[in-house]
Amino acid sequence: MNIKVYSNKKIARLAGAIYLIVVLTGMFSLAYVPSQLIFWENAAKTLQHITSSQQLFRMGIASSMICYLAFTLLPIVLYKLLRQVDENCAKIMVVFALISVPISLLNLQHKFDVLSMISSPDYLKDLSKQQVESRVLLSLESYDSGILIVQLFWGLWLLPFGYLVYHSKILPKILGVFLIIGCFSYLVNVLGRTTLPNYGEFGFARYVTLPASIGEIGICLWLLIMGVKTKSND
Repeated sequence: MNIKVYSNKKIARLAGAIYLIVVLTGMFSLAYVPSQLIFWENAAKTLQHITSSQQLFRMGIASSMICYLAFTLLPIVLYKLLRQVDENCAKIMVVFALISVPISLLNLQHKFDVLSMISSPDYLKDLSKQQVESRVLLSLESYDSGILIVQLFWGLWLLPFGYLVYHSKILPKILGVFLIIGCFSYLVNVLGRTTLPNYGEFGFARYVTLPASIGEIGICLWLLIMGVKTKSND
């Protein structure tokens, strides 16, 4: 094994470790916490659960911050690993990924608004309980809309990333295919939820981003465990 391959393996495992942080914190903040605290059809139940499990809600916000900070580092490390495949494509990958970070962080303001409402009762003393419940749910819906916007870039960065993985010769082509499909699955999800009021009722809506999940979790584990393959011409 030459020095370049050894260096690539170290970079790959660093990328895998950072990616694992993104995956775990993302699953916790975007999937687990909402599943425990948010009930879109019941504002009163949502407020009750968030108030009684305020620490979990706060941990979800902190987890999101860690996720987005890690996601700031991830494309930079991947650029170092994959720039030899196509440097311009690698730069596009970094740009699309990094655009999502400030949008994601600013979107967390809606969750901090919820914290203000449940932790500062004097601030809302002139409002009825039903009005507070409605405001909490509105803030959460605004946050959810922000996530929908940022999904554009969570999808777009996967296209150049998947292309680079597919042509790299040091990573499995099949993962590149899933990443490319994942790009379009995110875009379908965003456009579907934006243009079709009953989009969530379609059976495929819950699974449309599955290729992206397979590709991202797959490449995360491959980088972390396997590193990179040795090219035949090394």
